[in-house]
Amino acid sequence: MTDEYVVGKTKDTGFQVGVRRTFPISLEQAWKYLTSREGIAIWLGAADNFHLIKGATYQAQGGASGEVRVVNRLENIRVTWQPKQWTQPSTIQVRVIPSGRDKTVVSFHQEKLPDATAREQMQSHWTRVLDELQNVWNAE
Repeated sequence: MTDEYVVGKTKDTGFQVGVRRTFPISLEQAWKYLTSREGIAIWLGAADNFHLIKGATYQAQGGASGEVRVVNRLENIRVTWQPKQWTQPSTIQVRVIPSGRDKTVVSFHQEKLPDATAREQMQSHWTRVLDELQNVWNAE
């Protein structure tokens, strides 16, 4: 008997989603903004106590909480993220990837989502985040 294929569901990490977009900015510019207070508020939500240090915990204004797991400067960030209504945390990875001269791919990947509905919601969320970043970087 074979398992039924479900979009976005993996054997090991449950449901996951990923979105990415290429922006006409340098890797350093993308990293600097994504790790700034303003940038973090866009992709994680406002969190006064958020420190980009491995092992640091946070509580976002929307009620989600988590822990910083990985910070590789100019490469990626991994944090856990758990809204109050979820029974276990998901993992968010933010990556910046060089793409030619003065272009950078910004990628958001989230795994360990509870179900297909959460996957759809987070796919919409991450697409809105990329749209908001596009608006910020177009204004500069």
